[in-house]
Amino acid sequence: MRTGLSQHTSMRQELRVNPRLYQAMDMLYMPMMDLQQHLKQELLANPFLELLEPEEETPEQADAVQEKEQKEKAEEVDWEEILLNGFEVGGTREQYEALEYNEPVTVETRNLIDRLREQLQMLTLTPRQLLLAEEFLGNINEEGYLAASLEEILGSVNQLVSGHANRSADDGDAGEGYDLDEEASVSTDASASPTSPSSSSSPPLYTMEEAEEMLATVQRLEPSGTGARDLRECLLIQLVELADTSSLTYRLVFEAFPDLIAHRWNDLAKRFSVEPAAVQAAADQLSRLDPKPGLKYSEQSDGYIIPDLIVEKIGGRYHVFLNDTGMPRLRLSRSYQEIARDKKKMTPENREFIAAKMNSANWMIQAIEQRRQTMLKVMNFIVDRQRDFFEKGIEYLKPLTLREVAEVINMHESTVSRVTNEKYVQTPRGVLPLKFFFSSALSTSSGEDASARSIRAKLEKMVSEENSAKPLTDQQIVHLFQEQGIQIARRTVAKYRDQLGILPARMRKRV
Repeated sequence: MRTGLSQHTSMRQELRVNPRLYQAMDMLYMPMMDLQQHLKQELLANPFLELLEPEEETPEQADAVQEKEQKEKAEEVDWEEILLNGFEVGGTREQYEALEYNEPVTVETRNLIDRLREQLQMLTLTPRQLLLAEEFLGNINEEGYLAASLEEILGSVNQLVSGHANRSADDGDAGEGYDLDEEASVSTDASASPTSPSSSSSPPLYTMEEAEEMLATVQRLEPSGTGARDLRECLLIQLVELADTSSLTYRLVFEAFPDLIAHRWNDLAKRFSVEPAAVQAAADQLSRLDPKPGLKYSEQSDGYIIPDLIVEKIGGRYHVFLNDTGMPRLRLSRSYQEIARDKKKMTPENREFIAAKMNSANWMIQAIEQRRQTMLKVMNFIVDRQRDFFEKGIEYLKPLTLREVAEVINMHESTVSRVTNEKYVQTPRGVLPLKFFFSSALSTSSGEDASARSIRAKLEKMVSEENSAKPLTDQQIVHLFQEQGIQIARRTVAKYRDQLGILPARMRKRV
């Protein structure tokens, strides 16, 4: 065996991805909003790119624009004359005020904690109680539930009190913040006994009795049910607020909540000596209560979607359009192209820079057009494949996979995945994500596959139309699907039912 350095030549093949190819794949992946920002950055970075100016207007369009401008000018108010001569210039004050435009201003909205804090400030509470109340508010989640136990809240607020006392002792003064109940000189808590080193100068620690009293105070605030530790307590608070403590509904929640949520109507009827129908009627009264009272003041904002594609039915046919009207149109800058042609005046470094920027600009324009064509190809195939869905509804949605689309349009499956990722299409059936049209298949007796999404829709329809006194079991639903020629297992029915939030047959039964 020889040791040492040596050189040798060999030939091999390897795949290297061009950085521009990575950028092209990223552009396919980008939704419309992200692509707009990306193109604006490219416009700033590459001088060979410029915005494509809109086409010249036709004479008819120019006349229409001119007529509109003249009309607006005639209706324009001469505010200078009004200020000089008052409102005695023809017309009333209301006419001129009606022509003013007030732009809507977005204002900050109050969330649940803000509303609770405002209500606490209207109560007669000591600074010590307000500090404890703030600790409670800090542990209320957006649904309105208390997300910590009383022990955890006590530990947190007492740690704050102890830290405040230690800092005050070190600084030699009382410090800033809440005055922790200076009137209390003796603590009822064992941890603040005279043997404690700081008992003589620090305020007493909070007790469990104070925490329970503050919990009751918080639970009396609006919205009713706020500060509850679980669903049962939330419902009980609201029933007490409605003065409904003597009803069967209150007794069901207070005394037999596990059986109530399990829909054991017969057992509850025997326990309370009433008819099963009366138990169900009492349970139905809970629908007037709010199980998540805090969500009505949630800070979650509305999500706005700009569809990347539009499908419209024109003359009996479905047409696909790209919704790219707001996207910058790019072209090569003519002035910079003229500079690039005069290579004699350039240094080698300038020629290299100009060549790189021009190639990048050409490639960017081609990549955008390639993205447009790819998206149109994919959506046109989806429209052709899912025509029955557009005509009749979700029950007629056919199974479709990324591989099937890739094979038809002669592209890789990963490319189709990027095209459909986070993209939306506006259709006569609503604004839908492109991923909506892709679902797995279930076999049928006719040989054609059925979409899993359409199966779930049919399942939901079966349950909505069932006899509530004799609800369909999972096995009965399997038989109904088999009568329609759809082969499906019982466990699959149970899985789809759970996904749709449909209870088992036993819990759907009405007496």
